[in-house]
Amino acid sequence: MNATRILPDLQCSLMCEDIRQEATGNFILVGVINFIRVPQLPVVALKLSIFNRWTAGVGQFVECTRLIAPDQTTVLRKSEVRFVLQDAALHATNVSLFPQVEFKTAGTYYVEVLVDDVMKLRYPIPVVVVPPQKPAPPAGAEPKPPSTPPAQP
Repeated sequence: MNATRILPDLQCSLMCEDIRQEATGNFILVGVINFIRVPQLPVVALKLSIFNRWTAGVGQFVECTRLIAPDQTTVLRKSEVRFVLQDAALHATNVSLFPQVEFKTAGTYYVEVLVDDVMKLRYPIPVVVVPPQKPAPPAGAEPKPPSTPPAQP
């Protein structure tokens, strides 16, 4: 029995700062993102890349990758990619680029990956505001006394 269509498995999905491909065809993932830490909001990410790899399927498919805001309804970015798997032993790698993504609020954003309108994965990308800290005085330095205004004569 030959299968004419088998929905593929999502082997992995990673958000990265950049994705490069070597002459050999292998991929280099640069800056895999667990969370986004920023000193203030709003902030614009120049480019976010999503690396998705599919396997164990047969047929023609449409991958949909979405970046969802913390309200869990607003779609900030969406990418659709058509791909084919001729045999269940093969794999397909898709890269989606999301340029100029503005993060207006702190909170948990989500990446959703669907194939033919079937949700395969949804994972969080927290955006955290961490104000810059004042540099600590050098070791052994005397702390400066608080400045007081000169006395009035």
